[in-house]
Amino acid sequence: MVDEFKQKIAGEIAVSPDPGKTIRKWREEFGLSQHQLADAMGVSHSVVSDYESGRRKSPGVNVVKKMVDAFIELDTQNGSPVISRYNPNYKLDCIIAMDEFPGGVDVAAFISAISGKNLNPDRVLSKSIFGYTIVDSVKAILSLGSDDYLKIYGWNTERALIFTNVHFGRSPMIAVRAHPLTPGMVVYVRPEKTDPLAVKLARLEGIPLVTTDLDVDGIVSRMDSLKEGI
Repeated sequence: MVDEFKQKIAGEIAVSPDPGKTIRKWREEFGLSQHQLADAMGVSHSVVSDYESGRRKSPGVNVVKKMVDAFIELDTQNGSPVISRYNPNYKLDCIIAMDEFPGGVDVAAFISAISGKNLNPDRVLSKSIFGYTIVDSVKAILSLGSDDYLKIYGWNTERALIFTNVHFGRSPMIAVRAHPLTPGMVVYVRPEKTDPLAVKLARLEGIPLVTTDLDVDGIVSRMDSLKEGI
């Protein structure tokens, strides 16, 4: 479990279009300051800051390994709370389904697979989706704290956040907009009506906002088919 977790973190940093942002995500997930991480890695404090800000080029394999080892070592010293949360058997109540793809799925192909309608057609970008999380939006609003919000991203931020129980869609997009991490796509499942503000916020974030008439079972089935085709 721990070795697989290390590989997932290292892999996400390595393939991220913004490694610094991904490093910051994991540092905050482990509840560490830049100074704590730097001390555990045996480097100067400015090194971590420079990687996160992009002042240094993407870290090499040895640096990523040292960083991931520091995450795990410090978490273990603290009783392994993060490692436990990322156990495959651990799942937040608001998460209905969640999975990672073995490779990337083109945004347009993903939208087509769920028979979706992109409300921001200028936001079909040349990037890929590497996973999805289906979230009950009402449960998420009532139960998710700021630390919990990170967990809906799984092991990769380049994923589709798929919200059920959506009425007008304003609250989910406000939550996405307020958080420092940005998903690759937001999907609303059978919304009553999509608030124009939600569309505007998605456009400001530079992400597709998609609606689908499929139910959850139908979406999961389509996701399984996408995964098998990769």
